[in-house]
Order: sequence, then C-alpha cells, then structure tokens
Amino acid sequence: MKPTISIEYCPKCGWLLRSAWMAQELLTTFTDNIHGVLLHPSEFSGRFSIRSNEQVIFDRKVEGRFPEIKELKQLVRDVVNPEKDLGHSERK
Repeated sequence: MKPTISIEYCPKCGWLLRSAWMAQELLTTFTDNIHGVLLHPSEFSGRFSIRSNEQVIFDRKVEGRFPEIKELKQLVRDVVNPEKDLGHSERK
C-alpha cells in the first residue's frame, strides 16, 4: 500500500498556502509513489510537521526552520522510493 503524506500546519500562523504549495509539489513529483497528501490544520500554535503515515519526515520545531522544497522532496523520496531519481532536485 502506498503511503499517505500528511502536512500538519498552524492555521493561525497563516501557513495554509505554504502547505498547499508543498502538497502540490509532492503530488507532482511522487504521483506513482504516494497515495496522496493530507493537509491537517493543527490545534497547536506554531506547528508545522510532515509525516509519511506515522513516520516524521520533517518538524519545524525540531529543525528551527521550514524545509526548502528540494530538501523536502529528497526527504520524502528517501522514505517512499529511495531509488527514485529526482533529476535537478537530486543531491550533488
């Protein structure tokens, strides 16, 4: 079964658009590798985390920043399909 990526974001902080953009990028890049992307408004202020099923891929509080889209694609790829070539987004 393909994993679902969930993006939990703080609606009070105005992070819906950022979350939707990241979801669009992930859906475009991983069309054949993921079941979908779930946008989940958090009940906690300042929360922004990305998970594959229950596995944390990125947490803003832990990292102290938001992920760059290239970095996020690499992190998701490493979980859902480590063999996938990301082309220009590939690590050098």
